[in-house]
Amino acid sequence: MTLIVMGVSIMFLIKNFDEKGQGSAEMILLIGGMIVIVLIAIYFYKDYLLGIGEEMNSTEIAKVNNAIENISSKFD
Repeated sequence: MTLIVMGVSIMFLIKNFDEKGQGSAEMILLIGGMIVIVLIAIYFYKDYLLGIGEEMNSTEIAKVNNAIENISSKFD
């Protein structure tokens, strides 16, 4: 036995509300899972990324600086 209010059954309203709530909960879990995966990736690649920055500072910038000095010496 279902109660009908203004042509809509109460059971339909409850079922529809539950499905919307489930979709929202699934979306929250999906976004939370993606955040966890990104945080784990950042944790594991932190040392690698810091090492690249130090290597880049020591070699690449020195090469660029020497090239600029060589070019500027031609204009003196």
